[in-house]
Order: sequence, then structure tokens, then C-alpha cells
Amino acid sequence: MSVSRVAQRGALFILVLTSVVGSTHFVTETRAAGAFAIGKCGAYGRAYDYPAESAARAAALKQCQGGDCKTIIMKRACAAFAVDMANPCGPHGYAVRPKISSSLNEATRECYKFGGKQCVIRAWACDAKG
Repeated sequence: MSVSRVAQRGALFILVLTSVVGSTHFVTETRAAGAFAIGKCGAYGRAYDYPAESAARAAALKQCQGGDCKTIIMKRACAAFAVDMANPCGPHGYAVRPKISSSLNEATRECYKFGGKQCVIRAWACDAKG
């Protein structure tokens, strides 16, 4: 086999590999919508890596078993939900931030800010880029 033939095969391999990696990145980018549904007494639902916000919102609401569930969108981010374990139907907090550590910390702070005594993270999720 000639040197030029080996070089052509190597170039073709690199091209195919680059295409596969690039398309995987594209799929991840397009599936970057998530939602949290938060209801009464610590009820929640979560959905992440959906192709559209509306689909993520619907999936999260379907999981939320409490009354009056409201949705929070997380797009290329992380969301966290904290409740007061001393009174699960009382104070709670939530946050959506680019990194999981920030969302966990902020959700807990929010719970304490609204009067929580023993605030803990009830649920969290990150979508494709969070």
C-alpha cells in the first residue's frame, strides 16, 4: 500500500470521527430544555434534556402530585428544590443556576429566608449543559 493511500485512509478516518463527535454535540445541544414543577407540601416533578421547553414543562407537571403545581424552566442549567423538614407544607425554596453547587446553595438559602428551620434539598436536576 502506498504512503498516499495510507494518508488518504487516515484523513478519511479523521473526517468520519470528527463528523460523529460533531453530530453528538449537536444532539446534546438541541436537547437542552428542562423544567421543575413545584407544588404543595414538597410535591415536585422534574424533566430534563427535552427537545423543547413545552415538552419538559408538561412532563414535569405530570409528575407533580401536589395541588397548584407551577413550573420553572431550566435551560442549560441546574435546578434545586429545598423544603423545611420540620414543616414540609411550609417554607420552601428553589433556584436555577448554571452550576449544580450554586443551585443547591441558593435553594437552601431561599428556604431559610422564608422561615424554614430544617431546610434540606428535596430534589435537583441538570439538563444537558448544566
